[in-house]
Amino acid sequence: MIFPSFFKESEIKKSLSHKEPWNKGKLIGQRPPLRKEDIWTIRTRLKLNNRTRDIAMFNLAIDSKLRACDLVSILVKDVYNGREILKRSKVMQKKTTSPVQFEITPKTRKSLLDWILKKKLSTNNYLFPSSIKAGYPITTRQYSRIVKGWVVLAGLDPKIYATHTMRRTKATLIYKQNKNLRAVQILLGHKKIESTVRYLGVEIDDALTMAEEIEV
Repeated sequence: MIFPSFFKESEIKKSLSHKEPWNKGKLIGQRPPLRKEDIWTIRTRLKLNNRTRDIAMFNLAIDSKLRACDLVSILVKDVYNGREILKRSKVMQKKTTSPVQFEITPKTRKSLLDWILKKKLSTNNYLFPSSIKAGYPITTRQYSRIVKGWVVLAGLDPKIYATHTMRRTKATLIYKQNKNLRAVQILLGHKKIESTVRYLGVEIDDALTMAEEIEV
């Protein structure tokens, strides 16, 4: 790299060495899942504020365990056949280009139907359309801001929780209940069980649990 002669070499080195790191002030690593009480709090406060779209989005995010890019890309026909909300759905993951299935629980089905009817969405519409750009879904950045708002409703730190919190929440609860890693692997659409182990941090969690149960 060639610099103008009026720059001193020492000043250049000092400037380069003080370049601010991209992750300064940011928390890097796995995002923690929501607890059951957090889920209850968020649902309750969204309902009190009549936020129909957010209730549907929140419930579907929990049930589907999808990445942000896949959640915002869902079409109405992926969850609704024109008469009723489906009990199960399948979408193609953008990251892995492989399909993944997910359940849609009664609570989520009701909230989705409320939203679809209120918004008068057709089967070929995006389930969560952009209010700015017609014919497009909300962006992952918009979804991220929405999730931060949910986290604040639960009294949690928005710097710690993010969109991946939504993906991890139900997967973590399922694992804690039945310890079936293979089931969680299928639900998350992971190709390797090792990815699921790392994703949930189960080896560390299980080791600490066993240690807590032993007194010496």
